[in-house]
Amino acid sequence: MTCELCGNASSGSLCTRHRERLAEALAELPGLYDEVGECLVPRRAGWGEIIATKGAAGPQSPVNEDVIDTVNWGRAAEIMRSWRLDVRRVRWPHRGTPPPGGLAEDCRWLAQQLDWIVAAYPAAGDLAREVGTLETQARSVVGDPRPRPQRLGLCVAVTDDQGTVCGAVLSRLPGERVRCVWCGTEYRTEADLLLLQHYQPRLPA
Repeated sequence: MTCELCGNASSGSLCTRHRERLAEALAELPGLYDEVGECLVPRRAGWGEIIATKGAAGPQSPVNEDVIDTVNWGRAAEIMRSWRLDVRRVRWPHRGTPPPGGLAEDCRWLAQQLDWIVAAYPAAGDLAREVGTLETQARSVVGDPRPRPQRLGLCVAVTDDQGTVCGAVLSRLPGERVRCVWCGTEYRTEADLLLLQHYQPRLPA
């Protein structure tokens, strides 16, 4: 099988990296949307006016009302409840509707089902994408963007006796170790990274 998000080989719908990323996002969403609620609150002096309350975080005046409509606890809770209902429907079709719960409870429940979701849930990739979108939107309001992966080049490890070079794209988040997800080669030392840089394919002039 291949990961629905990156196309790398995996044992389920998501590779190990994206499964871990989904688990982290499910754990962080409730706290992020608590912060969103602190950043965007109604102004008591005037009907319908909304102000930012945490300094530079959140939209500045004039307020972008589309952000208020689309990035809020209620919408996030509604979306995650719909995913909980669908996972429950697919896995246990004869069970009734789960008891009412908030965003934190639904995220925690989905995290507990993550092994099954990755192994058997047909919409695992869509779930991961939507959770990622909710997280990105919340971080754009609270001023805490997630660091982007750094592209380091192509893996230069020789993978067989014929001298075949792996050639997979290498990337990492800042501070992470450099490890090829295809062949498993790790570039641990400064010398390893210098060799990696030295043997990168040269672009035509």
